[in-house]
Amino acid sequence: MNASKRKSLEGAGWKLGDAADFLEMSDEERQLLDARIELALAIRRQREVLHLSQKELGVRLKTSQPRVARIERAAADVSLDQLVRAFTAAGGKILVKSALSQTGKGRKRQPARDTLILEVATSK
Repeated sequence: MNASKRKSLEGAGWKLGDAADFLEMSDEERQLLDARIELALAIRRQREVLHLSQKELGVRLKTSQPRVARIERAAADVSLDQLVRAFTAAGGKILVKSALSQTGKGRKRQPARDTLILEVATSK
């Protein structure tokens, strides 16, 4: 959307945002949704790199092709555990890192925040 149209809509009282804004999702919910979607996309990419059908991936997971389709869409009834299992069953590698955020000199002391980095690597 161009800037003039955005300004016009906001001037008329419209609020602009994404689906998460509309659903009033918390930061935690947004992070979880982003992780689920990225993992689901990585599963599909990895499956396609290995030239596996959804049915073949289903055999590896001991589940059905329709279930694999739901996994690749990150459907609400698919757990994060199932997404991780599907990714590794498709040959993907997962690396989990943890990093404490640092506070700079002269800044007010704040509690350290731990950041968990879930890195997925697909085959080429």
